[in-house]
Amino acid sequence: MPLPRPAPGTLKWWVVGTIGVGLGVALAIWFGLSATVGLPTWQTMGYKVVDSESVWIDFEVYSPDGRDVVCTVHALSRDFAVVGSTDVPIELSGADTARETVTLRTTSRAVTGEVKTCVLAP
Repeated sequence: MPLPRPAPGTLKWWVVGTIGVGLGVALAIWFGLSATVGLPTWQTMGYKVVDSESVWIDFEVYSPDGRDVVCTVHALSRDFAVVGSTDVPIELSGADTARETVTLRTTSRAVTGEVKTCVLAP
């Protein structure tokens, strides 16, 4: 079964629309990649609530070019309020991955701990 042909005089607009959509998709991909390439990534490997005043957080950091990073670690209460926070400087010394364990003091009992963000060290 052959494909239907566009109405006479509308082929030009179908071509313009197809090219426009293609350029828009390419631009969105380019913006997405340029915003994330070369930045550190992290993953929380585990946490343990030690007692009502501390939580233990284990995480892994990846920096593509081996530069040192600073990670912000949070402890959260049951209602997702931050009950403890600290910045952890991580020296990668040329390696691209590091695993860190932090014991974070809290103001009240936490139910979880997480790495909020990691940025390249100044």
